[in-house]
Amino acid sequence: MNSLQQQARFDAFIKEFNDERPHEALDMQRPADVYRPSAKPYDGKLPELDYPLHDRDVMVTSCGRICMYRKRVNISSVLAGQRLGIKQVDDGIWLVSFMSYDLGFIDLEQKTLQPLDNPFGPRLSPMSQERTVTYVLGPDNIWTGGDGGIRTHDRVSPITI
Repeated sequence: MNSLQQQARFDAFIKEFNDERPHEALDMQRPADVYRPSAKPYDGKLPELDYPLHDRDVMVTSCGRICMYRKRVNISSVLAGQRLGIKQVDDGIWLVSFMSYDLGFIDLEQKTLQPLDNPFGPRLSPMSQERTVTYVLGPDNIWTGGDGGIRTHDRVSPITI
């Protein structure tokens, strides 16, 4: 199938899902019957970002870079036009943050950004005793557990540990 045929199938599914099929979770109503658009308008803009705990803030250029001390460092074109907070943590090493997320560290000597592991992942207190883990099965019904071991299961669901 090509992408146009795939899109036609997606559109048919969406119409059936929203307009034709009743849903048990909606007390056997259709989603189109209960949907109400938000009364709050969305302008697509983020609030003005402020980084009071950082040394300064910088604007990401349209090509995804920031300029510091006449050095250009690639960040991401996804953040073009956004303001980032930067904070010096060592000589020539800067922490880069977007909103409340730490993205990584800039090494000004090498002009590189070393990203942190998934800054948008779940945030748990180090003292938290509870963690939810979801395992996704592969084509051979194999998953890798948190301990690195490989196991096979017919069914896997989220567990709380």
